[in-house]
Amino acid sequence: LKVIAVDEQLRVIYEDNVHFDKDLPEFKTQGGVYIHSDRLTVTSPVLMWVKALDMILEKMKSSGFNFSQVRALSGAGQQHGSVYWKKGSIQVLKNASPELPLHQSLKGCFSVSNSPIWMDSSTASQCSTLEKAVGGAQHLARITGSRAYERFTGNQIAKIYSQNPEVYKQTERISLVSSFAASLFLGTYAPIDYSDGSGMNLLQIWEKLWSKSCLDACAPGLEERLGCPVPSHSVLGPISPYYSQRYGFSPDCKIVAFTGDNPASLAGMRLQEGDIAISLGTSDTLFLWIQEPTPALEGHILCNPVDSQTYMALLCFKNGSLMRERIRDDCASGSWDEFSKALSSMDAGNNGNLGFYFEVMEITPEAVGIHRFNRDNQKVSGFPKEVEIRALIEGQFMAKRIHAEKLGYKVCK
Repeated sequence: LKVIAVDEQLRVIYEDNVHFDKDLPEFKTQGGVYIHSDRLTVTSPVLMWVKALDMILEKMKSSGFNFSQVRALSGAGQQHGSVYWKKGSIQVLKNASPELPLHQSLKGCFSVSNSPIWMDSSTASQCSTLEKAVGGAQHLARITGSRAYERFTGNQIAKIYSQNPEVYKQTERISLVSSFAASLFLGTYAPIDYSDGSGMNLLQIWEKLWSKSCLDACAPGLEERLGCPVPSHSVLGPISPYYSQRYGFSPDCKIVAFTGDNPASLAGMRLQEGDIAISLGTSDTLFLWIQEPTPALEGHILCNPVDSQTYMALLCFKNGSLMRERIRDDCASGSWDEFSKALSSMDAGNNGNLGFYFEVMEITPEAVGIHRFNRDNQKVSGFPKEVEIRALIEGQFMAKRIHAEKLGYKVCK
């Protein structure tokens, strides 16, 4: 959990973090999560998140941070995680005693104590049920921006309902991680914003309303448990009196809707129409601002957090830096300097030599293995080292452009 405070010139005046495994060892998480024995189910304890918030605010307080100067507060949460509030919890949230840390007041408030999160992949049967219910994967993508994904919240809710109908019955509200965190500051249930809501397989991304056919396919009475979605930049209301009394926040401090981590990156990097941002990590992620999306079976279309009338596209490529590191080790003696020199030594276009490098099964497209083609379009078993390096980098970036264009991206001339 990270906190950052900026002034009106956007200068950073405070930052800090709480590390779940190290600072909250009593929860016994690894990487902030529990990986269950089936290796498919991955959850995080909800109270750990609440206790981390208590802890970070106490750290700020003891450092002398002046909470009364905070004019507005917003945040981002990991996409696709969900929190299940037990019946009657809204009263506890509204009336939390400023004498107690929040996690003590809320400890009986969750019908599901371990929240399913983005790493969970245990809902294959729910995904197939949802796609069938709405007329297939492509039709679901046209409604919600994505085909059914195992981590998406609608499928997670469907699993909880089918395995524990009693638990679902006891649940009065379902939050995303982002709207859950906003609820803690608001002292009442915060609505889900359009952008994070687009990662649920439940929101009609064009109309910005919940899709009745998707809700019905997941669980009964779901609409009232989700509340009405709102634009991602909505001011939700003033901060809860709990924070004014316990930490000295001004009662006028505004809570702005929280959103998902990916939409927040688009907003934070100040992308505009025609811009692309690429995060080169273990997996590569590409996100972009688009006007006229064409939802496909690959990638995701989300509502744009900055401008509710436009959209953002998100593509994830599993073979990212691990593949680049492997070729660096094979062809450049493990040195990025050598790798860069080799890359620069070949002209753009690589003399017509082209390669596709998938060490593990790729998400976009579903493919595996290393496939090399020479200038005559014949498949070959190997390239000289400089050609291999250039083929890898050009192949990865061409794939990103091709799949972005499939989703509606237009290269601005």
